[in-house]
Amino acid sequence: MAHLIDRTGLRPDSWVLFDGDAGSIAPQADLLISFDEWRERARVWQQHRGRLGLLVSPSDDVKAIAGDCGRFAMVAVHFPKFNDGRGYSSARLLRERLGFAGELRAVGDVLRDQLFLLARCGFDSFALRADQDPVAALSAFKDFSVRYQAATDEVLPLFRRRTALAA
Repeated sequence: MAHLIDRTGLRPDSWVLFDGDAGSIAPQADLLISFDEWRERARVWQQHRGRLGLLVSPSDDVKAIAGDCGRFAMVAVHFPKFNDGRGYSSARLLRERLGFAGELRAVGDVLRDQLFLLARCGFDSFALRADQDPVAALSAFKDFSVRYQAATDEVLPLFRRRTALAA
């Protein structure tokens, strides 16, 4: 079982992954559906009374949901292997180009060593792989004291920030 954390500590998880059986879902449930399920039956899911989340796989083109981003309270980006970096690109697209403001969660093969960069790309929460210690993983957010590049958490690169401070 994955451990769910954010930058401050362990978190409970209220989201239920849709398994194809709509009859087993409470009407007010926080429901996580696949990208393909949304694309096939968006009209049906717009009637759901609970919060709606989207599970994105590495091969899914998140630009295809540009007009729908506001409908999702959470987007979970799946990392099938720790060395598959396509989820980082999906996160940056969602945050910077598509304006997604909801919770962005990294799921799958998520390791402690990835957390700092995942957070820089815009992720808010992290479902760590089951063998990862969630308490020890929290220190990853403090691994680096200076950020050189611009990202979702730092608008300007370091040299521009220094120039602005000197002026």
